[in-house]
Order: sequence, then structure tokens, then C-alpha cells
Amino acid sequence: MSERRLRPSVVTGLSACAALTLLAPFAGATAAAAADAPAEMYEGHVQVDRGSAANDDVLKGQVFDDVNENSKLDGDEKGIAGVAVSNGIDVVQTNGQGAYELPVRDNMTVSVTQPSGWQVPVDSDNFAQFSYNHMPEGSPELKYGGIKPTGSTPKAVNFPMVESAATASAEQNCPIAADTQAYDMTEMGYARDGAVADLADRTDYKACGVLLLGDNVGNDLSLNDELRDIYSETNGPVRAAPGNHDIDFDASDDSHSLDTFRDQFGPANYSYDVGKTHFVVLDSIDYSGNPSTRKYKEQIGEDQLKWLDNDLANVSKNAQVVIATHAPILTHKQVVVDDAKDFYDVIADYPNAVTVGGHTHTQENLVAGEKREEWAKEGIDELPNTQIVAGAVSGDWYSGGRNADGLPFSFTGDASEPGVLTLSYDGADRSERYTVRGESDDHQLLLGVNSPEWRDWAQKAQDWQDAKKAGDAPEAISERVVTRSDLKQGDTWLTSSFLAGTSDADVEVSFDGKSPVVAEHTQPGKGEALNKGWEYTDPYTASQNLRTSGNVGQSSSHLWRAEIPAGLDLGTHSAEVTGTDRYGREFTKSVRFTVVEDEAAAQTASKKQLADDGVDLKRESATKDAKRPGLDSEEAKAAQAD
Repeated sequence: MSERRLRPSVVTGLSACAALTLLAPFAGATAAAAADAPAEMYEGHVQVDRGSAANDDVLKGQVFDDVNENSKLDGDEKGIAGVAVSNGIDVVQTNGQGAYELPVRDNMTVSVTQPSGWQVPVDSDNFAQFSYNHMPEGSPELKYGGIKPTGSTPKAVNFPMVESAATASAEQNCPIAADTQAYDMTEMGYARDGAVADLADRTDYKACGVLLLGDNVGNDLSLNDELRDIYSETNGPVRAAPGNHDIDFDASDDSHSLDTFRDQFGPANYSYDVGKTHFVVLDSIDYSGNPSTRKYKEQIGEDQLKWLDNDLANVSKNAQVVIATHAPILTHKQVVVDDAKDFYDVIADYPNAVTVGGHTHTQENLVAGEKREEWAKEGIDELPNTQIVAGAVSGDWYSGGRNADGLPFSFTGDASEPGVLTLSYDGADRSERYTVRGESDDHQLLLGVNSPEWRDWAQKAQDWQDAKKAGDAPEAISERVVTRSDLKQGDTWLTSSFLAGTSDADVEVSFDGKSPVVAEHTQPGKGEALNKGWEYTDPYTASQNLRTSGNVGQSSSHLWRAEIPAGLDLGTHSAEVTGTDRYGREFTKSVRFTVVEDEAAAQTASKKQLADDGVDLKRESATKDAKRPGLDSEEAKAAQAD
């Protein structure tokens, strides 16, 4: 009889009876939730029996309890019933013996849906192993290799997994790392020493693991090995979604555009269960097959929508569902995915489904029920499901000046910073948080002062950027210096980029310790058109970007503003901002700003303020022309054009 390998950390402190309980065979996907089984990852692989299939048009195999963790279906190991297995379109469930049968297609990836209470193996880099590529003739000739010929249908493909009390738990933390998007080893180092290092320091997500949400590298697929290496230090299984920069651009059509990704990471679309949550990953990029333009469409596609419908057929309508796609279904600016309406039709019966995307290098949390004029023009009168845009590990494509740690500030165009999204579940309840690189979870507010003088400077700086930085840049100013005339003129605001903010969050501002005033949300989502312009811009992050990278979106889904009192005396003043998110979590931060008599006084005060803030204009000048490769990408240019 095969014996489960007990790790010292699991057995220590257990009674003999409890230890024997861990040894008991377990054959049911649902019953495993009660098992006090090993929670750690184990290294292994999918078992492929290369013998001849009885019928080349049918793939058979078993999902089994890999008791001795050797990745082989031994004679005394039992199958696991009720587990979903897919060929990318069809979805079947294993029978009482854990067996399945699927139709064969010449170009398919077969994958298993990890049930709650079980855990699939990982490879030596901690990437989850749950799929098999079938391509008899292999990929066409591709620069980065693609998939080698697999030959005819194998006799069996068996999927091992082990019991896991950790994945059975209703309490889960699930980090999502979007757009690592390193174009070279320097940028890979920025990722490693930034948001990925933060993940390596955390131990709260061992069961759920990390989901990489596409654009994992920047076109150069030879960097995949380095990407795997930096994420190998994370403390949970790693899974990946594909993005538009993870493509084999020498493929002649979309059907082979992700062959190298599939070979090195896994399927383009798949699902897995952790706790009481069903996770779905979809490929939202349809490649044109034109290597000279590298054009693509953001689209789910008919086949994947059919697969999604088949996959969700096994999921309770009231379940918590996360549908992750590289390109978000929509943003606060526009509908992104061409077949968004068709997608929403498929998930219409799943009110607790939340969609998560990356791609735009923005950080957004759009709540179900919001309305926007831009969405309505595309036939989406009301947002049916919450849409989260997960920020970016790379921030604004590793651009801008360098901080004290030598990492790019990389402020995004929507006033956020490089970081990682975490979805947290406790049974039926979901919450989320965005953790900025190198900061605690409490770092949620970026504060600035948006005045007429700052807006005039911003436009001049933008014109200089648009002229490809010809001539001298406009003299830098501090946004926290305000003239008395600007205050009297009105339209001078204390701005709050509230990273945890949604349309139903609250932001209050207290000036000089007086009673707080309620700040207004600049993009309330009540059916209005996009509010765009310098008056809807966060000056704190925009100032740095206008001096360096030039990427300022002039709108943000998480920006609030409160008008600064017109009668403030000359001198330094303070503002304390308290943001309360939709889960009742409060975040407080203060900022000081100076009121001066006129523009001449403002110039003098600005120079002193910038120096006091540690802004090294000479160093920024030296880096402003060192444009990061990612800033030439299609989505970066689109962001800058906005």
C-alpha cells in the first residue's frame, strides 16, 4: 500500500490517532475538505502514458490521489470522483473511479480543475502542474520554440494531486500580480527587488498561490526563465495568464500565438478552486498573425465563451467566482473587450462573479451597478459585475526617476504606484486590497494640491513632452505651493488618490484641524461621461511623470477632491485626509502646503519645497531621456494619447 509522505511540520504535535487520520485514503473531491492533510506544496508532474490509445479521437485518463507523491498512478492509489477535466472547450467530470474521457483535437491543452481540499503538484520553480499539451506535429517553426511534436494520442493522461486542508479553508488570500512586463534583465531586477520581493516576504497565501495576470515579460520570451526564477521564491503555487506581450509574434495566426506560453506555463484558459471560490483564467488577446505590426484585438472569442459556459455549469450560481483576463472587460474610460456583451451574457446567472484584469497599467475598482456614458454607447447600460483592474508590478513601465532604493518611481497615469492586488475571502464575503511596492497595506492615500498655477505648468510640461522634450523644460514647481490669488479665484483643490477607493467609499478632509468637509469623487459612475482634464488630475504623481516619462492620464477612478478654503492666511497649512473604503477600513494621511503672496514668492517657495522633499532635478534630468522600452508599447502610447 502506498503511504502518504508525512512532513515533520505536519506531524509534529499530533497525537498518534491524528497522524493515522492523515494516512487514511481519500477518494472524494468534496469529502477532502474535512481532511487534516499536508498543506505544503509538493513537487511533481502530470503523468503521460505514451502507450497507444485505443481510439486516437478520445483521450482517457484518471485524476488520482497521489498518496506517495511520486506523480505515478500506483495500483493501490484511488481516483478522485467529480473533478472537472477540459480540452479547452469541452468539460467533463470524472466518474467514481476518477476516470474521464474527452474528444481529441489536434491542437489542444488538456487541464484539470483543482478542487477545493486538494492541491496539484508544482515544478521546481513553484509553478502549478495541471495540464498536458497535445499537438501531434508540434508547433510551426517559432523563434522561441513553441510546443515539440507530441505524437499520436497517448494511452492515458493522469492528473495527480494531494489532499490539502489549506485549500479547503474558506479563509483565503489570493495575490494577483499583473504586468511584470520586463523587457530586459534590468527591468527583471526591478520586479525582483520590488513587488515580487514583497510577495516573497508574505506567508498569507500559501494555499491560493499567486496568479500572474499576463504581460509577464515584454515580447522577449527568452526572459520566461528569468521570470520563473524570480517568482520561484514566492510562498505558494504560481499560475499564469497570457498577455499581448507573451505572444509568439512569428506565429501566422492566433491558434499558435501562445504555443511557447503553453509549453512553459500551461493553458491559456483554465480554472481552479480554492476555499469556496472558483477561479477562471481566460485569454483576452486575439493576435492578428502579422509580425510586422503585432496587432491584436482584445477579445474573448466564441470558443472560450463556450468553454466558460461549460466550466461554470459545474459551479453553484451563488458561488464566489473570479474571472481573470489580461485585458480587462472594461475600465472607467471605456469598454475594452470587443465581445463584452456576449461575455456578460454567459456569466449573467453568477451575481457574485468579479472580473479582474491588467493590461492598462491602472488600478481600478468599479462596483457592480455603476453606469458610464461610454459603456452605454457599447450596449452596457449598467455594470453587471464588479470589475477590478489589478494595477501593475511594473507600474508605469518602470519609468521615471529613481527612489532611494534605486527603483523607478513608476507612478501610473491614473495616480497609483507599482504593486500587487490581493483578493481575500472568508466564506461568502470578499474584500480586496492593493499593496504598493515596499509599503504596508495602510499606504492607500496620495495627496496633492491642484491649483490654477499648477494646471498652467502641467500643460506647459505636457507640451514639452509632446514636442519630444525639445528645448528646455518648464521650470519645475511644487504643487504644494499656492498663491493667495489662486485661492481667491477658486478651483484649488486638495486631491486624494485613494487606492482602496470605490464609488461608494467616503473621503473627508480637515483643514488646519477644523471640522472635516466631504470630498467629491471625480468619477462617480452615475451615468456621466468621463471627467478628463488637468482639473481631474492628481498633481502629486503627475508632477513627477511630467518631469520624466510624460505619462499622465488626466483622469482616475480613485481620485477625490475638496476645495481649499479661499480665506487661508499666508504661511504653512495642513490637511488631514481620512478615506473609508466600502469594507469600513479607515486610512488617514496628512499633507502640508504653503500659501504665498504672488508668483514670484511661489517660485522661491517651490525651489525650497522641492529641495526639502528630496527632489533631485539634476538626477531626473539625467534619466528623463532614458525611455523604458515598455513606454513604446501600444497600450502605453494609448494611455499617453488619452
